[in-house]
Amino acid sequence: MRITVIEHEAGAGLGFFAGWLADSGATCEVIRPYLGETVPGRAADGLIVLGGEAAAWEDEQYPWLPATRDLIRASVEEGVPTLGICLGAQLMTLACGGAVERGGHGLEVGATEIVPLPAAETDPLFAGLDPAPAVQYHRDAMTELPPDAVPLATGDPYPNQAYRLGERAWAVQFHPEATPDIFADWTAGSADHLSDLGHSVDDLNTRVKEAEERLVGAWRPLARAFARVVSGG
Repeated sequence: MRITVIEHEAGAGLGFFAGWLADSGATCEVIRPYLGETVPGRAADGLIVLGGEAAAWEDEQYPWLPATRDLIRASVEEGVPTLGICLGAQLMTLACGGAVERGGHGLEVGATEIVPLPAAETDPLFAGLDPAPAVQYHRDAMTELPPDAVPLATGDPYPNQAYRLGERAWAVQFHPEATPDIFADWTAGSADHLSDLGHSVDDLNTRVKEAEERLVGAWRPLARAFARVVSGG
């Protein structure tokens, strides 16, 4: 079971997912286009597209984004199990006919509550999810979902937090893979900006760390469920 992973920057890797997917029998083949590696035209048995600082439309600054959108679109059309996380979710949204814009409510950051919607009850990845914390770090928003997308989870202030497209593709605006240490690295790299916006970096990091047990409880089942879909289970 091989999963192609598109990583957009060194500080936004698989995090928790590396161990959770390995425990499920998956081998992750990480592609790093920011280091000059080529985005493949087709994924392996599954595809995960991770987050990053880029906006989903910033093709000039991040020249691999068009190829990544093409890969996502092909994977969705061919029924390859696909999971887009944060930037990956936004790229899926654009690739499949939705809209992504600069978020009208500004930066969403820290541990925020994700609330499942009715369709989550029978979803292969979200079934059994109760309201749970999730790590957030984004300023862009999925403002219009692709045609036929099934909303799975919501939140405040950005309502489009997760959806399924077809039977085997999912997009999540939040970061189910992010560990407290990864989040702390993100805040350390933007401490001045966060302070200018009125956020306390210490408070943000503390709340994510305090939520760690609930983060693992909520999102480890999602990672393992994705691995089952990839394996055909």
